[in-house]
Amino acid sequence: MSKIATIGFFDGVHRGHRFLFAQLHEHAKHHQLTSTIYTFDRHPKELLTGQAPAMLTTHDERKALLQNYGEVHFLDFAAVQQLTAEQFMCYIKEQEGVETLLMGYDHHFGSDRLKGFHEYEKIAHKVGLHIERAHECLVDGVPVSSSRIRKLMAAAQIDQVNRLLGYTYSVSGGVEHGNAIGAKLGFPTANIRLDSAKQLPASGVYAVEVHLQAQQSSSNAIFERSDLQGVPRRSTPYKGVANIGTNPTVGNDHLSLEVHLLDFQGDLYGQSLTISFLHFLREEKKFASLDELKSQIAEDVKMSFA
Repeated sequence: MSKIATIGFFDGVHRGHRFLFAQLHEHAKHHQLTSTIYTFDRHPKELLTGQAPAMLTTHDERKALLQNYGEVHFLDFAAVQQLTAEQFMCYIKEQEGVETLLMGYDHHFGSDRLKGFHEYEKIAHKVGLHIERAHECLVDGVPVSSSRIRKLMAAAQIDQVNRLLGYTYSVSGGVEHGNAIGAKLGFPTANIRLDSAKQLPASGVYAVEVHLQAQQSSSNAIFERSDLQGVPRRSTPYKGVANIGTNPTVGNDHLSLEVHLLDFQGDLYGQSLTISFLHFLREEKKFASLDELKSQIAEDVKMSFA
């Protein structure tokens, strides 16, 4: 059976992407085609400019989310980056069996950097490929995009981030030994090993949910198929409070993510945690003493799930 396909990097697999996939499936059903999602192994900017933006999803997370929407093919971007739009259309038509290409509303492809959709239409007609433009997904009158979500995250607007993603933003990592200041204050914290390629929310204190998994488990294990259009579904989490920053009260010189789990007893070393960010509580600040810090942490815990 011939294919209808769409293509993009799809970082975050957010509501805009899922709106596109819904249109893809509707077209496939109406025209009796097989739907396929084409994406890339690496962010195009990594090869084009030498620097990719911090990712909303790791490769494994993105793969796991995309697989909720059907057949997914990862392309080696280095192998196709020099192709013009016409060459790429010929490739997917002749090598991949694509009959119809559904383009994202603001998506562009091809080394010749075509400007408008009508230019793609002309080339598609020339090579015998049917092409359609997807409808735009708007939230509050503004298009949903990965770049918009990154800006909101940098502004600590995690509620809006989660709203545009359609699921709760999460970061996973193994537990490392820290300075144990939290334990001395009566609020033991897990110091999380950070992935430099994954975007962290802005520095500050957050109400979170924490999921435990064996350290050897793949990070994509937190994403399971659900009945809610691919929204991640997880086991019952612990409630917690997380701090992102440099912990200025104790004089750290590096960025860290530390999380205190409410009602948890036991040793977290050797575990891998997934921290889901629910609400921003306050900015990080330097306190005059450890006693003041202890009082503020107690207030953070009280307010996080009030």
